[in-house]
Amino acid sequence: MSPLRRSGAAPSTLRPVLSLRDPVHGFVHADPLEAALVNSRPLQRLRWIRQLGLTSFVYPGAEHSRFSHALGAMHLAGRVYDALAARGTAPLPVGPNGRERRLARVAALLHDQGHAPFSHSAEELFEGGIDHEEMTRRLLDLTDVREIFERFGEGIAPEDVARLLGGKFDLPIDRLLGQIVSGELDVDKMDYLLRDSLFCGVRYGHYDLDRVLETILPLADPETGAWGIGVDEGGIHALEALVMARYYMFTQVYFNATGKAMELHLNAWLLETGFRWSADPEKFLAEDDLTTTAAMRASDSVHARAVVDREHFPVAFETKEHQAPEEKERFEAILPGLFAEFGDGNLLISNSAKDPHRFGQKRVWVKKYDGRFEEVGEASQFISHLGRIDRYRVYTPPSLRLAVRAAILERFGQG
Repeated sequence: MSPLRRSGAAPSTLRPVLSLRDPVHGFVHADPLEAALVNSRPLQRLRWIRQLGLTSFVYPGAEHSRFSHALGAMHLAGRVYDALAARGTAPLPVGPNGRERRLARVAALLHDQGHAPFSHSAEELFEGGIDHEEMTRRLLDLTDVREIFERFGEGIAPEDVARLLGGKFDLPIDRLLGQIVSGELDVDKMDYLLRDSLFCGVRYGHYDLDRVLETILPLADPETGAWGIGVDEGGIHALEALVMARYYMFTQVYFNATGKAMELHLNAWLLETGFRWSADPEKFLAEDDLTTTAAMRASDSVHARAVVDREHFPVAFETKEHQAPEEKERFEAILPGLFAEFGDGNLLISNSAKDPHRFGQKRVWVKKYDGRFEEVGEASQFISHLGRIDRYRVYTPPSLRLAVRAAILERFGQG
């Protein structure tokens, strides 16, 4: 990162002091607080954390980092806030310097700072069973990070960011700010779909961002009164396109068979070595993709070599992409017998499971032309019929592939 413009203006002016050129959004500007956080240790560490983990083994262009995604999410948080504030239906102050807008942008900037090496590939291996969201909160409590907020925060403290990211809202309007960062129509998804699609060289993640921003609006739940992000009826097809983009990115990119194999080998190596990502924020800051890759390159483990030498186990069997609950249970029931027959070390099992959306759980509303509210699942035939992705794959050493496949076909069938 090299700033294109710096200013000696006092923090109270809140004028941009940092401008960066982003391949997805063009120029991204940062005020004094944001610029100081961009240069902080937790954010700079994200330069060495790939956004898509080991996916670059499949899509060579997927070398982009969590750092660039954080900047994009911050930028979009400002755009989404402005779009919502302009509708005038919720008490959101209009203008670039309001505390609410600044808080949403800072929360978006910091939302991923606690990610472990290789992002989601092995995020369940933290000491003490914490997750990357808890590590994000711990990094907010570092002395040097607190000093940044004390110097440049102007009414925003680390605790404010932690509450927003943790879904703890002091004021009703805070829930709306929280949904900008983490919700069904959040800036995390809006950025990563476009960014990952660009760097992977695919078109699956494309959707009409401008139309989404033109038609989203703040809506108070007609039953609870809670503020949330909804959409005008005229924007329902743009919303459907975003959901479809997410669906295809998961099926074609994030759940790619080779990428999942690499993740399984990484996890198997970490487990056999007993390694865990540190729960101590200071030690955690020294862990990234580079340090982990260096350790794998020095290891003679089968699983480490599978990643380093790109010689992963092949797929012996995979289920359908969408399984009924009874099919899933029936497949899971045969796994203990397979492990007993072939040995734990000879079977790697992935379960690629994801809901393309959670609108039924989150109650996202569509405002009809006549003023009535309708839940998204009722307003969109497409969204209401899009089912959960839930696929199992079984990977084995090449010498066992046919035997394992035959055993699964005998006990489970074709899937």
